[in-house]
Amino acid sequence: MPDTSIAGRWALAWARRLGALTALAFALLLLGAQSASAHVVPWTTMQLDVQDGDIQATVSIPLDDIAAATGIDLGAQTQADIDADFAEISAYLLAHLAPTSDDGRAWVVESGTLTVAGAGDPSTTGVYRQLVTTFTLIPPPGDDGRSFVLGYTAVVEKVITHVTVVTVHSDWAAGHDDGSYELGIIELDTASGAVPAFHVDLDDGSTLRGFLSMLTLGVRHIEEGTDHQLFLLALLVPAPLMAVRGRWTAPATTRQSLQRIARITAAFTLGHSVTLALGTLGLPVPQRPIEALIAVSIIVAAAHAIRPIFPGREALVAAAFGLVHGLAFSETLRELDLSGRRLVLSLLGFNLGIELMQLLIVALVLPPLILLAQSRRYRLARIAAASIAGIAAAGWLADRIGHPNPIADAADSLSGFIRPIIAGLWIAAIAAALLGHRRGPSARSLTRSGPPTRRGLSEEQPLAPSPTTRPPLEGAAAERTHLGRGPRRGVPLQSAGA
Repeated sequence: MPDTSIAGRWALAWARRLGALTALAFALLLLGAQSASAHVVPWTTMQLDVQDGDIQATVSIPLDDIAAATGIDLGAQTQADIDADFAEISAYLLAHLAPTSDDGRAWVVESGTLTVAGAGDPSTTGVYRQLVTTFTLIPPPGDDGRSFVLGYTAVVEKVITHVTVVTVHSDWAAGHDDGSYELGIIELDTASGAVPAFHVDLDDGSTLRGFLSMLTLGVRHIEEGTDHQLFLLALLVPAPLMAVRGRWTAPATTRQSLQRIARITAAFTLGHSVTLALGTLGLPVPQRPIEALIAVSIIVAAAHAIRPIFPGREALVAAAFGLVHGLAFSETLRELDLSGRRLVLSLLGFNLGIELMQLLIVALVLPPLILLAQSRRYRLARIAAASIAGIAAAGWLADRIGHPNPIADAADSLSGFIRPIIAGLWIAAIAAALLGHRRGPSARSLTRSGPPTRRGLSEEQPLAPSPTTRPPLEGAAAERTHLGRGPRRGVPLQSAGA
């Protein structure tokens, strides 16, 4: 009997546990179903691109909300449906966008095309269709357009749950070129039933701030562009060496190294400056082939660093590949959609930023390379560095012609190691200099000239001729030697019978 009672209590306890777990699972499923059906309500976005003399306002509005606010039947919300009601939709939007200056003067508003685009996220807002259009807002004469009332009330004045998020996408004069920032939200005041005025107050702008922002953009472009850095480093690695009969041999003098790298840098600058301007001004730039050619330029420079393939013509090659790199640079400025004076200043500032960053890399890398080139181990370090650059570029080349690979992914992460690499170069150079100093003058002389045989000589240190010493000859041997070679200077020739 006791055993039966214990078993019954045990079974009852487990039945209660299973019941609780079932109830919990049901509650979680119910909560998940509610969460899945409770999407975030989509909203309107307005992005402002502040230009010289006007503001481009790009508006994206969910089509369901336009239909609710206007009462227009948009059918299946296709592009054809929107085109059929173009005049009515444009009139509604223009009637609800009336910017004014702080002194009350009205701005001119020009409408653009109406385009249907997909939007949304299945896990948040759900997938929906939206209307995208761009308005041109032109301030009155004498107004710099940096402080005004936006006067936008479309949709929010009818759909109580709707909001419009206003952001600044770009503002050259204020130095904003690296992403949007939010100005605020336009929404209906449910207490008053009106839409409060939305005031736009942009940061103080100036030509100087715009120019400096472009200079900073150029610096950042090289700092974050791993492929451009590798191309420059591959050209720097053999700069402290002399090329003799198809091999990198003895270290060049400091003056020779500086002159060589100055020519290379100037040629690269000339090349990329030309195509940077042409690409920014509208020259078509096929991105995929250009990116692939940049990878090819690194492979060529890396191969040259291992064994000279165009010695003495590095500047010419740098200029040719500079044309390719400049086309890639131009895409950054083209996206800003600049014109007039701002375009000219942006070209100048961006190019100057690129040059400053390149010169900084040269100034940081070339001195330790010159010191390390005096070492026997520089040959191995040079080949290893060039090989890494070549392998990374090969991965990029394959990826950029349509074959993704892990080498390209790994190469993309190299930008974070540039500073440690430069620091390592300086540490190695200082250590090599200290080691050479500790070994003393005679040891350094032996290292520089090499032993009397060719065994152990590095590629950078060819065999230097050294005088052969012999023990002094005495007696008849000395006389025979003198007779065979002629009289020694200062020693009279004696007759055989003397």
